[in-house]
Amino acid sequence: MPTPTIDELTIADEPERWAALGFALDGETSRIGAVTLRFAGARPGTGIAGWSLREVSRTELDGLPTARSQEPPREPAPAHPNGVLAIDHVVAMTPSLERTVAALQGAGLDLRRIREEPTAAGAPRQAFFRLGAEILEVVQEPEELVTAAGGADGPVRFWGLALRVGDLDESVAAIAPHAGTIRPAVQPGRRIATVRRSAGLAVPLALMSMPAPREPVL
Repeated sequence: MPTPTIDELTIADEPERWAALGFALDGETSRIGAVTLRFAGARPGTGIAGWSLREVSRTELDGLPTARSQEPPREPAPAHPNGVLAIDHVVAMTPSLERTVAALQGAGLDLRRIREEPTAAGAPRQAFFRLGAEILEVVQEPEELVTAAGGADGPVRFWGLALRVGDLDESVAAIAPHAGTIRPAVQPGRRIATVRRSAGLAVPLALMSMPAPREPVL
């Protein structure tokens, strides 16, 4: 069976904010790697408003706003002026990892592994799905957040993006002063820097160095 891949991500943001950080735009869209970001205008409380997937067997993905795409895969776009090459992973948060994993697998998404280790932010577990060149990382929300939100019955939700760059030091310099300090990433041999809130983006964004030569492929 063909593996689902990402066609578009709809971002509830103004394209001018991304252009100011060195992203190349084509009207209200920007292609990062083979994925199109479509900017739909700012909406309070919304970051990634939805996505479209190829080869998905159903669009009910435990609450992730999903459309089915018939568009053929694209060739990767050139590097952006800020050095961004591709999307490394899309991050979603869920109050019930088992429920969300079951829904995504039921739609044909390719589960590669579940990491039974806490993150620095306190998330106890994460699941990783391969969507072509990109990864969907589904993060189990910490128990205290789930309890505060009224329990585990709530839907999974999109949270943020991690982008690959050719030279992390140069990309951080290109978007200064809106980049945080470079630090080691969870993946061995890689480094990461977050984009600060001062950039005014609706989506939490991180820049990552390229995978180390011996990094396992999910």
